[in-house]
Amino acid sequence: MRTREGTLEEGRIGIDDAAVIARVRGGEPEAYAELVRAYTGIALRAAVAFGAGAEAEDVVQAAFFKAYRSLGRFRDGAAFRPWLLRIVANETRNTVRSAGRLRAATDREAALLGPGPAIPESADPAVAALARERRRQLLAALDALNEDQRRVVTYRYLLEMDEAETAQALGWPRGTVKSRLNRGLRKLERVLPGLWEGGDEHE
Repeated sequence: MRTREGTLEEGRIGIDDAAVIARVRGGEPEAYAELVRAYTGIALRAAVAFGAGAEAEDVVQAAFFKAYRSLGRFRDGAAFRPWLLRIVANETRNTVRSAGRLRAATDREAALLGPGPAIPESADPAVAALARERRRQLLAALDALNEDQRRVVTYRYLLEMDEAETAQALGWPRGTVKSRLNRGLRKLERVLPGLWEGGDEHE
C-alpha cells in the first residue's frame, strides 16, 4: 500500500516519517492522519500488552493526541514509532493506575494476536498451532517478570522492535536494555523451560 510519502510496510512508514512530520510542522496538520493510519495497529497492540484491556482504543487515541501536541519537541532524526509507543506505555500506565486494576494475560493475547492469522496461511497447521500455543504461554509467563523486564520483553519480542527502538521507547541506554532483557529471558526460561527451542533465539 502506498501513502503520499512512500510505501507502507508492516504498519510503518519507515524513513518517510520525517517527511510527514515536517509537513505537519510546516502547516499541514491533516498529514498527521498518515501517521495515525500507519501506527494505530501497533499502538493498540502495545496498549493491550501493557494492560489497557478494554480501554486500549481510548488510550491510543489519547496517545496520538499527546504525540501530535508534542511534535514541536520531537527530535529531528529520531524514530517516530518508539517515541509514540513510549507515550502509549505511559498513557496505559496512567489508565491502569486510575482504574486500580491490571488486565489478565488472556486479554493481552487476544488483542496481540489480532483478528487475522498470526502465521501465514501457507504454513503447516501443526507448526502454526505450536507457535500460537508457545505465544500463549509466553504471554501468560510475562506476569512472572517485574515491570521493567516485562516492558523490555514486550517491546523486543511481542512488538518486534529492534534494540535501538526498544532503548528509545524505554528511555534506557542500550546496555540497560540488553541486561534487563537477558535477566527477563532467563527468568522466562525458568518459568517455561525450552521456550526458545525450535528456532526462537535471544541475545
